[in-house]
Amino acid sequence: MLPQWVHESKAYTEDGQVAAYIPELARAPQNVLGICLMDAAGDTVVGGDHDFRFTLQSISKVFTLILALMDRGEEVVFSKVGMEPTGDDFNSMLKLELVEPGIPFNPLINAGAIAISSLMAGSDPAAQTQRILQFFRDVADNPTLAINHAVHRSESDTAHRNRSLAYFLKDNGVLSGDVEDVLDVYFSHCSVEATCTDLARMALVLANNGVDPIRNLRLMPRRYVQIAKTFMITCGMYNASGEFAMNVGLPAKSGVSGGILTMVPGQYGIGVVGPALNRKGNSTAGVHLIGKLSQEFDWSLF
Repeated sequence: MLPQWVHESKAYTEDGQVAAYIPELARAPQNVLGICLMDAAGDTVVGGDHDFRFTLQSISKVFTLILALMDRGEEVVFSKVGMEPTGDDFNSMLKLELVEPGIPFNPLINAGAIAISSLMAGSDPAAQTQRILQFFRDVADNPTLAINHAVHRSESDTAHRNRSLAYFLKDNGVLSGDVEDVLDVYFSHCSVEATCTDLARMALVLANNGVDPIRNLRLMPRRYVQIAKTFMITCGMYNASGEFAMNVGLPAKSGVSGGILTMVPGQYGIGVVGPALNRKGNSTAGVHLIGKLSQEFDWSLF
């Protein structure tokens, strides 16, 4: 049935638009839709354009949050970012100025992820970036994961809003390091390139509370995975997080390259890509496909 469901969902690519505000992302074909599901034995079911390569973008924020918690602990991390959804766009500056104490509402919006990027262990931006990349490789069990430097340059060249956010955070005392250094780390982890299979592999570790069931190896503390998955439910799909929780009922994180990482806790890691986005920044076809699967197999946590 999966090929049929992918085919049906692919029609929804026509309802979206590829992200154009980062020029390199605008090169992606609009009609792509791919999926990979992976179980605890490492067996996979794939459909559509599952081997299409894309950058993680905001999906990376889930794993940098976990790494920051591992490096700094909860007290430090949550002195820099809050725990609540914003109700605003992912790149909004509004509540930083209006709501005390002037820290980002959560680590999955841009301001929050920039703050988190400043907390990585490492002597300089290159060392911090390498630490993040190695962590991603470990979680994906893929030593070939790498940064797409064309996307990195494109993001950096057009990041006027993110620079504004970062300098505002600097002025508020949230960022202690050099703004451009922190932004370079941020752009780097957003620009790591992957496939649906990589996403499914990474999601499988989250689905098993930080343990890679294929290697029987704990990669991250259970508590920090619980924190990350809670944010995925409440904030992971931008301003459509409540709607996604209602209709799909799974922890998920999307990115503006069209990727969606989600999971069925204790069972499957799932990676989806569909570059055509709705007005809230989520893959039109990808959301439809995951929703169809959740309904068919009664996956909702609620």
